[in-house]
Amino acid sequence: MLIIGIAGGTGSGKTTVARSVIDRLGSKKVTFISQDNYYKDHSHLPLEERETINYDHPLAFDNGLMLANLKALKNGDTVHAPVYDFANHARFADKTVELRPNKIVIIEGLHVLSDEHLREILDIKVFVDTDPDVRILRRVLRDINERGRSIQSVYDQYLGTVKPMHEAFIEPSKKYADLIIPEGGHNEVGIQLLSILTEKYLMA
Repeated sequence: MLIIGIAGGTGSGKTTVARSVIDRLGSKKVTFISQDNYYKDHSHLPLEERETINYDHPLAFDNGLMLANLKALKNGDTVHAPVYDFANHARFADKTVELRPNKIVIIEGLHVLSDEHLREILDIKVFVDTDPDVRILRRVLRDINERGRSIQSVYDQYLGTVKPMHEAFIEPSKKYADLIIPEGGHNEVGIQLLSILTEKYLMA
């Protein structure tokens, strides 16, 4: 099993890169995992308290569960990942995503390269490097259209946690990358290179 980790700041195009590689390889050959599914569950807390949590810090993620799931996949087992409800800041109690073992596993997320234990299990480490102005505009559109946020809440969160956490953890994690892809999904050469590396593994 080849495990590829794709990291980068919010709105950098991580998911677009991952999906583009999957489209080139064929979806039946790849298991896709989003780190967003592994936000820690805070359903036991009042909503007002959940809204104050720093979701951009590496410790906001249940990387222990993600690692356990990855190891199970490597052993040939099917696992069920949680599904996160961003509007209510909690996991759905009755929803999971079935993940089946495959030759290729692609994980994408903010802090895929920030955690040394996650890095150890990755065979190829990728960082998607996109201009901050582009990233924040994409974040605004996504949070308003897909996650039911107000423009004021997006603004407050960006200045309060997103930008500081990017500078403290995400940007420094770039040094661990084997491959840096500037401008995310718009970088056809970078996506093609990653796809070729992966295809070579499939043919080995």
